[in-house]
Amino acid sequence: MSNPAVLLIGFCFLIIGGGGNFQPIMIANKILLGDNIETLKTLPDNTVDCCITSPPYYCLRDYGTARWEGGDPDCDHRKRGSNKVFGNSEFNKNRPSREKTLTVGYSSVCEKCGAVRIDNQIGLEETPGKYVEKLVYVFREVRRILREDGTLWVNIGDSYCSVATGTNKQDYSKLGGGKATQIESCKRPDKKPNGDIKQKDLIGIPWMLAFALRADGWYLRQDIIWHKPNVMPESVTDRCTKSHEYIFLLSKSRQYYFNNEAIKEPALQENRMRKDRVGVKQDGIYNPGDRVFYGSDTRNKRDVWIVNTKPNSCAHFATYPEELIIPCILAGSHEGGIVLDPFIGSGTTAVTAVKLLRKYIGCEINPEYIKIAEDRISSERGLFNE
Repeated sequence: MSNPAVLLIGFCFLIIGGGGNFQPIMIANKILLGDNIETLKTLPDNTVDCCITSPPYYCLRDYGTARWEGGDPDCDHRKRGSNKVFGNSEFNKNRPSREKTLTVGYSSVCEKCGAVRIDNQIGLEETPGKYVEKLVYVFREVRRILREDGTLWVNIGDSYCSVATGTNKQDYSKLGGGKATQIESCKRPDKKPNGDIKQKDLIGIPWMLAFALRADGWYLRQDIIWHKPNVMPESVTDRCTKSHEYIFLLSKSRQYYFNNEAIKEPALQENRMRKDRVGVKQDGIYNPGDRVFYGSDTRNKRDVWIVNTKPNSCAHFATYPEELIIPCILAGSHEGGIVLDPFIGSGTTAVTAVKLLRKYIGCEINPEYIKIAEDRISSERGLFNE
């Protein structure tokens, strides 16, 4: 895998109709390296069937994409007065340790040498509003790339607002709960990062994003509940354990491609129409015949999807299970069509698309995850002897 800042996609030309008109189409099955707002701009209009993705959740994890600019290249960039060194000095010549990029030991400017930390990843914005605003920019490019009948499926989770405690002079905000990292760039709730968010508030990130996308021109068609029966337990005692996330279905146009038949589910017998057959009288008593069930053996897919989370052997922090996005791909794309994921991570969308005989294209800012994704895709293709 080459390592340019942006990997450009080549184009070929396809003759459309008999009038000699040409329409550029991209060579699919590629992963673009770089900031997805920039890499998406290299893709042509109206070419992708659907987009299926899960953006980094707000202030939940750091995916290790920061780098240092300026200052002393031999500096370990540790906090002045701290005896603890995060990462090693050789690796820190280019960027901080992947696990500790934005933890308490680091600040936006190194106190020792003046180097500036640069990080373009999405999810570590100072406020929820800025986070949503950046996602709107990304999906605006996605809308341009989608075919006129294309759809967008976005899996997004919510975050809680709480304040980290400790003896440091500066407190850090921990927005996300669970395995959230103490992230310096997220301001304390008492500084009102989004106007009215208080400590312990559920921020409402999914619906903030959904309404912002609708305001930007998307058709907000449905909220799908991903119910996770095997969710990890929580130690909270003043609310219920959270066991769901959202998948929003949005469309580029009022009329769009949606293969309802491809995702129908078995109909429950008790919910089908039933009627007794004509009975007969025996010894003066009427005995009804067997019950006959009418209607189809299948029904439209419901909007609560029960899918277990599954561990993944790859190094990525958060991957959704293939079973969750199979209906999205089947309903949202033609066989042989192109599925886009601008936050492809370890490549689950691409792997699932290949299994379902679709093409894929992805964007990823971390080259380490691209390598993981390409290895998984190659392994899947090997099963088909491609």
